[in-house]
Amino acid sequence: MNADRWMRWPARESLIREEQSQARLWFVRVLRAVIAASLLWNAFHNDRGWRLVAGVGLVLLCGGLAWAFLRISFAQRLWPSATLLVLLMGAGYAAQAGDWRVLALALWCSTAVLALERLPLLAGAACVPVAMAPFAVYNNDNWLVTGLILIGLALAGYTLRLDADARGNAQRLLAQERAARAAEAESAALAERARIAREIHDVLAHSLSAQLVHLEAARLLIEGEATRDQILDRVVAARSMAREGLAETRQALSALRGEMTPVEDFLRELVASDRAAVSVTGERRALPAEASQAVRRVAQEAMTNVRKHAPGAKVFVRLAYEEGEVTLDIRDSGAPPGELAATGAGYGLLGMRERAELLGGSLTAGPGEEGFIVTLKVPT
Repeated sequence: MNADRWMRWPARESLIREEQSQARLWFVRVLRAVIAASLLWNAFHNDRGWRLVAGVGLVLLCGGLAWAFLRISFAQRLWPSATLLVLLMGAGYAAQAGDWRVLALALWCSTAVLALERLPLLAGAACVPVAMAPFAVYNNDNWLVTGLILIGLALAGYTLRLDADARGNAQRLLAQERAARAAEAESAALAERARIAREIHDVLAHSLSAQLVHLEAARLLIEGEATRDQILDRVVAARSMAREGLAETRQALSALRGEMTPVEDFLRELVASDRAAVSVTGERRALPAEASQAVRRVAQEAMTNVRKHAPGAKVFVRLAYEEGEVTLDIRDSGAPPGELAATGAGYGLLGMRERAELLGGSLTAGPGEEGFIVTLKVPT
């Protein structure tokens, strides 16, 4: 045993009644009541008058000392606890002097067991011989029986202590597990809120930015005195983007409920109006929700940028299922910058890069041999 074990108090958690089962509490209560009743009957059934009053008074005094010892030892105050044990031992001598031998022996045995159960092991071991010495002197049994009783009491006290330590460790582990579960639940709730906020932000940002493109174009056409049909085309396009944004919002909500269309179908629908080519390589498989959403949002952002910066360019979309990851590659053939190329703050791809890095992936974007290339890699 190390020094810490010798000086350590029993775990408080094991002494709290609220943490114990009702079956255990009732068993202890009934056992104590039976033992107390037996002791009182054996000690006082022949007493009358003042002897009975004195005996009952001594029992009440011992009960008060025992109650105080349990309270103070729970507070882990060594010297007051040891003082109360000494007083209980002294009460045993008083009982022996009053010819209440059964009560005296019970008090000495009880103090030995309580010392081992409730005090630090070193202090409890020191109290045991002090409590058991008068028991050995006044006990009328032969030395073998007395020795066996002494060993049994010491083992009983130490067993109760081990039981208290085991229950205390179990209570601490249970409290830690509850705290861990609460923290895990809170972390999961925060992560889910962040995911919902990110999805809503990405959908709205994509839809509103696309609408802004067309509305800004309409404004420029009006300032340039364009024809009514040209202006109407932009307004109709903005309205179409609003409808698409509403559909994407519904799709995002379905995705949050775990109801997502395959990524390949989403990509084909996304680029249908741009006459882009979509190719899929590798063995197709279901993607995790976060990875699937990252692919969808990056594709949306990349197509929005093509429409803004290279309108009319040919677009090539490749989705590759690879071992342990999925790769999305979107490149355009290049085209003269559109009239809205200067709009936007450039935060779209930055947000997509942050999303990819949160998933342990990467996103690269830059000019290629002809046009612009966006490549997303997400682990699956």
